Amino acid sequence: MSAATQNATQNNIAHTIAADMDAVNQVIRRSLHSEVSLVNQIAEYIISAGGKRIRPVLVLLVANAYSYKGTAHHELASVVEFIHTATLLHDDVVDESSLRRGRATANALFGNAASVLVGDFLYSRAFQMMVGLNNMRVMQILSDATNVIAEGEVLQLLNMHDPDVSQERYLQVIRSKTAKLFEAAAELGALIAGADDAQIEAAGEYGRSLGTAFQLIDDVLDYAGDAAEIGKNVGDDLREGKPTLPLIYLMENGTAEQRELVRGCIEQGDEQHFDTILAAITTSGALDYTRRQAETAARRAAEAISDLPDSIYKEALLQLATFAVDRTH
Repeated sequence: MSAATQNATQNNIAHTIAADMDAVNQVIRRSLHSEVSLVNQIAEYIISAGGKRIRPVLVLLVANAYSYKGTAHHELASVVEFIHTATLLHDDVVDESSLRRGRATANALFGNAASVLVGDFLYSRAFQMMVGLNNMRVMQILSDATNVIAEGEVLQLLNMHDPDVSQERYLQVIRSKTAKLFEAAAELGALIAGADDAQIEAAGEYGRSLGTAFQLIDDVLDYAGDAAEIGKNVGDDLREGKPTLPLIYLMENGTAEQRELVRGCIEQGDEQHFDTILAAITTSGALDYTRRQAETAARRAAEAISDLPDSIYKEALLQLATFAVDRTH
């Protein structure tokens, strides 16, 4: 997918829910306010960085696909974005990241302690907002999701610098750490619109598969992307000792020499051999393999919503599944 096509796809999806996103942004601004100036400063810095806002977009598209007419989806989309933003703040501290979305991370600017604490503020504000909706099923979905995400974070921590991580162990991290919030966002959109249990489950499968595809392409882009486009430093995963799918594939299918090199780099978080690793990943077919897994997940997402009535919102959801795989940022 060319850059022009990617932009056209994003613009089309954005146009489909433009009024809703304007309302969500108003809720976000209003809900960010704190009497503590540093909270306002850091939260504003993170939110204003933009990003694709895929998770709130999911809430809005699915709710509209089921013909929702209220305004609670604006609150839920904001809650989901706050939870996601809180995880980013904590992630960047754990990973010691210095660049996200093309800008310095909050921890690089304000320090680790402030970033962690403002992440806690965003989590707690999200729960205040969801309680305000007075819907026990909403609270169940979001509380379960945040718990699973936390488990995924810990599981990823256990996998760090471990060259013996299997594909299944890694995919479990993706399902917990990334795909779970996508799943919750889609389920919430269906739930708030009055969908039945089977429809809510199908929406959840769409979100889970979409989130998996997104993360797998992120894994590809960490080795084959452009730092200016992806908004973070290429090779961060290797520097952090993260055994992502391209590296795991190379460990399973590369030469003895390649496996030994990868093992050492993962164990030591060594990026000085990045060019050699990248060449090995490329020639071994690891990036192609990872992309194929992402394509399979995207197809699964599209199939999950096959029973949705045709609408501009369903079309946008299908476009999003394609974009997840074909994007370059």
